[in-house]
Amino acid sequence: MDDIDEINVVPLVDVMLVLLTIVLTTATFVVNGRIPVDLAVARSAAASPTAPLVLTFTQHQTLYLNDQPVSDLAAALDPQPRSTPVVVRADGRLALSSFVDLVDRVKSLGFKQVSLEVRRS
Repeated sequence: MDDIDEINVVPLVDVMLVLLTIVLTTATFVVNGRIPVDLAVARSAAASPTAPLVLTFTQHQTLYLNDQPVSDLAAALDPQPRSTPVVVRADGRLALSSFVDLVDRVKSLGFKQVSLEVRRS
């Protein structure tokens, strides 16, 4: 009688592991964008979003825009559309006030999407 009262959970565990494997595999493909899709063609399709502008601020307070040295930030950013995202790569040894000043200058030029690139620890 003891054997009848027990629930066999091995099939349940097997099914759950298969479902977990499917979910994780699908999520990985979706995140990485590796699912091959033949996209439809439209004449009025909008252009893809522009690549972000990368501002690099070194420890010695040298400024680069997309790996090119910049002496005048306003003149360098003037031809860029204000909707373009800006990514600031600042050296970790910089004083916080220098970084804040740079972000403030970029925002005062009309750029709304300003973010900081950091290294994951």
